Amino acid sequence: MSLVVVGTVAFDAIETPFGKTDKIVGGAATYAGISASFFTDKVKIVSVVGDDFPQAKIDYFHSRNIDTAGLQIKQGEKSFFWSGKYHMDMNTRDTLDTQLNVLADFDPVLPDSYQDCEFLLLGNLTPMVQQQVMNRLHNRPKLVVMDTMNFWMSVAMDDLKETIKRVDVLTINDEEARMLSNEYSLVKAAKKILAMGPKVLVIKKGEHGALLFNEHEVFYAPALPLEDVFDPTGAGDTFAGGFIGYLARTRDISFSNMKRALIYGSAMASFCVEKFGSERLESLTHEELENRIQLFVDLVQFDITLD
Repeated sequence: MSLVVVGTVAFDAIETPFGKTDKIVGGAATYAGISASFFTDKVKIVSVVGDDFPQAKIDYFHSRNIDTAGLQIKQGEKSFFWSGKYHMDMNTRDTLDTQLNVLADFDPVLPDSYQDCEFLLLGNLTPMVQQQVMNRLHNRPKLVVMDTMNFWMSVAMDDLKETIKRVDVLTINDEEARMLSNEYSLVKAAKKILAMGPKVLVIKKGEHGALLFNEHEVFYAPALPLEDVFDPTGAGDTFAGGFIGYLARTRDISFSNMKRALIYGSAMASFCVEKFGSERLESLTHEELENRIQLFVDLVQFDITLD
């Protein structure tokens, strides 16, 4: 049984207070797919690129056993491109340029070999495309995780809510949770969002960690204090890939195991921000990952006696 990751495979150009890049490979499916591949060798991506996309990157996907049968390559067209500039707090950014290109009329293709999908990650795309993917699977996956963003809350709220009804886990950041729920308190926001359909909600808080909610429980995973943070662009997608990748490896979708998955996702995201693009993920070793997981454990583990 496989993990299918749907999202953008694209180009970015990024500027932060600590440097800038020319055009580099990015996109939700790129980050999430690479991240998930550290946990399972059955990652399959669904996306679209133009013929300007480098074959070397597709070869790299294959080197990590990422199946690209669902990656459409449109001849004579250009890949999606986004350019942005981050402020000093690294949580706010300005979009400098967005070129939809092949993404403007993206019609997802799910090859027959993808129909064994047991775990599905719907990366940030239009809610209608996310629904199309679910509609084209012959059987409902064991777990559907969905990511989205504030843009769709502004321009496609009805479609977004219809999509949210159909998923098991929704991942959004704290600003988006407040926007979706019209509540400032994240606890109140979580209750409203869970009432929309998902069984579990992940609220990402960037350098302040992540919250995991279900109807009855809340779990908090801290972010690891890092000396170097160069580029947060793909951190959320890397987190989502690590989160669902761990669940796919363990085949356990209980809330208690999702707590562990939250830590693994946070650890993967902590590596992503250390360099621009996916560079740090591509050099990451399993030994480094296990060592960082231990740092997370040490960060939150303590003994206390109440008198």
